Amino acid sequence: MSSSLNVSLTDELRKYIDERASDTDLYATPSEYIRDLIRQDMETRHVVTHVMRGLDDFKNGHFSEKSILDIGDEP
Repeated sequence: MSSSLNVSLTDELRKYIDERASDTDLYATPSEYIRDLIRQDMETRHVVTHVMRGLDDFKNGHFSEKSILDIGDEP
């Protein structure tokens, strides 16, 4: 399912998006560029959420004997 979202931009922002979504850049269309920005933001938020949870665990004295490499190897 797909939906549309109309966004008002300043001339400066529109110019920048048009430059990023051109034949000489990575993105073919402005929509493709905006979708990628949103995906990157979602991923960043996910990482920040996990870091904040880890800091909260640390503040509350919850520790693990495992290293980050051990935890990363878990299924």
